[in-house]
Amino acid sequence: MIKKLIAVLLLVLAIYWSFSSLMPSKISDLNTPETEFSTERALVHLKKISEKPHYPGTEAHIEVRDYIKKELESLGFETHRQEGYSYSPKVRNVTKVQNIVGRIRGKNNSKALLLMSHYDSNPHSSLGASDAGSGVVTILEGLRAYLKSGKTPNNDIVVLISDAEETGLHGANIFVNKHAWSADLGLVLNFEARGSGGPSYMLIETNNGNKNLIEGFTKANPDFPVANSLAYSIYKMLPNDTDLTRFREDANIDGFNFAFIDDHYDYHTVLDNYQRLDKNSLEHQGSYLMPLLNYFADADLNQPITFEDHVYFNVPIFKMIHYSNGWILPMLIVSVLVFFLLLYIGIKKHRLSTNEIIRGFAPITLTIMITGALAYFGWQMLLGFYPEYNEMLQGFTYNGHTYIWAFSMLSLAIALLVYSKFYKPRNTGSLLVAPILFWMLLSVYVAFELQGASFFIIPVIFGLITLAVFISQRQPNMLLLSLLCFPAILITAPLIQMFPVGLGLNLLVASAILISLLFGLTISVFGFIKNTRNWGFLFLVTSAVFFLIAHSNSKFDDNNPKPNSLVYLFDSNKNEAQWLTYDTMMDPWTSHYLTNTPDESSDNTIINSKYGSAFAFGKSTNIKDLAVPLLNKISDTIIGDQRHLKYFLSPQRSVNRYELFADTSSKFINFRLNGVPLKAKKDEAAFQNRKGERLVTYLVSDDKYLELEFSIPANQETIIDIYESSFDLLTNKLFKLKKRENWMIPKPFILNDAIIIKKTLTID
Repeated sequence: MIKKLIAVLLLVLAIYWSFSSLMPSKISDLNTPETEFSTERALVHLKKISEKPHYPGTEAHIEVRDYIKKELESLGFETHRQEGYSYSPKVRNVTKVQNIVGRIRGKNNSKALLLMSHYDSNPHSSLGASDAGSGVVTILEGLRAYLKSGKTPNNDIVVLISDAEETGLHGANIFVNKHAWSADLGLVLNFEARGSGGPSYMLIETNNGNKNLIEGFTKANPDFPVANSLAYSIYKMLPNDTDLTRFREDANIDGFNFAFIDDHYDYHTVLDNYQRLDKNSLEHQGSYLMPLLNYFADADLNQPITFEDHVYFNVPIFKMIHYSNGWILPMLIVSVLVFFLLLYIGIKKHRLSTNEIIRGFAPITLTIMITGALAYFGWQMLLGFYPEYNEMLQGFTYNGHTYIWAFSMLSLAIALLVYSKFYKPRNTGSLLVAPILFWMLLSVYVAFELQGASFFIIPVIFGLITLAVFISQRQPNMLLLSLLCFPAILITAPLIQMFPVGLGLNLLVASAILISLLFGLTISVFGFIKNTRNWGFLFLVTSAVFFLIAHSNSKFDDNNPKPNSLVYLFDSNKNEAQWLTYDTMMDPWTSHYLTNTPDESSDNTIINSKYGSAFAFGKSTNIKDLAVPLLNKISDTIIGDQRHLKYFLSPQRSVNRYELFADTSSKFINFRLNGVPLKAKKDEAAFQNRKGERLVTYLVSDDKYLELEFSIPANQETIIDIYESSFDLLTNKLFKLKKRENWMIPKPFILNDAIIIKKTLTID
């Protein structure tokens, strides 16, 4: 009985260990030796950087830029500002940026190491403490500690603190494509954040094979590596880019991203502040930078390009394990052969029962189907029961971690209850066969479709060893069986949390299925435990408790505020004004302007929305005495079958952005905005407005005017709608809006708290 209890406790210990080993448990203080990274010293910088929103065009943006430049200069860096216009074809916007660039010369004339983060915060309310103030101060403190040791690197160390990352990777764009130093680079370390806490994940960016990168990372030997090739395979499928993407796509320069992604509900909001940043996450960033800086500052960055990929994953003690993709099929084939050999031997020796093996497919199949269905449909039901969750565009609610626990406990309860009908000590080995086969089929699938996940063969291998133990021993050692479950738990348990945290709570279904598969392998231990049905009911009750806790924390409050939105739109052509909101649920603040029965929005234009959100509701209102922008025609010339036009738009108030829209049938042979050419796609002869897309957005930094130059077919009637926006709705004296209540914040990922003037340019 004691051995069985110890065996179960060991499984619990493995789960705890799989999470506790991911990141530091305490931070380095001000008494840390000066040659070492100190999180407390880094926080001194962060407190100053994150005092105010500092997106381009604000005074705080200039103050933060000057502060960082001064700190780099105090470290001995040769620094300057790189300034220029940038156009992003992917998000179709133009802005003027000012990068902070610094360099320290190494002993050898070789490739340089680039350390990178960005200093702009997301418009318009984010304070940018995590995203990416944490990256900036990690670099400042890391360089201070490195240089304090008196080291002179072999390679040059270049620092890029980029501008306008949030609005289209613009700072990285002009550095890669216009700065002379970009040709000197051999490797990039980029520090980012997509939340305010949790472990920092390492993600590789390369157009080639990852072999050299992962080998170098392993040799640098960071203490808390959190990385796996599955995460990067998923990352490459998503539309989320970082500054490092520009280096990979435009210059074929490899690098590493380091980003913590938990507490996603703080991302791009006013909650991205100094107080809510998880200090251990910042410590984790420092624990990456120092060993990597020490290693790559002296490493040969001129290594030949390799197209060989490696499968890699992190586990406690061993830190990073990696092997060539060339091993994937041999490992799979050997595992399949060993599996059938063990089946043959086990059945021949009467240690495995054919009937019990066949019977064993029922519980694993039922468990996967039931837990997957409950997680998928359960979450959809919760979204219906709590419609306020839909107001959080991040896809992760404030009580999201409680739901992960609730559905995890529910999945374990289902697994225990289902298996209690099928297993008994004498058939445990036979019941193990079906889960191993399910894992093996999963390994076959990923071997051909998602090779980054091919480390799933490791649980298969240890499952086969466990099966061999059952075949060779009539009474297997319980402690040995428990230890053989460790690799599967240590590798896969963190993924149970990673899927919904990284990809949203809709991925609870993936977590539930993974729990079912993992439980199938641990049947080698639970098959000897009596009263598993009672344990199932206990976990069911535990799940209910977590659901109740989630319910009690489902309402918005001062610590977990409701995101809401409000804009004022004045159509200068129609001389009409209306309040607009993206919210699907009115609250006391928005209903004060749109009433409790607002109209469906008549303006379907999608302005500055990461997730394609359009205005949900609107309400006509009084016209304010706003200064409408002046639009002057500078030239209009017809040459052959083309008409060449030039306009100058001058704002009559302080503005932050312009959006230009045109009918999708309109054809633009060329288009220049403030002298910047807007490029056509490779398969198009002209710059065209495709369905559902803007022509272009101009993000105001220094130059507040618009100079438009474009050519169209001579006989084309063209209408361009211009939306001029300012972020001063709450402070403009013409409106005198009341402040949001403490349990509300501006909604992120959209144009919010804005005054918009619409002006139409008609070309007959």
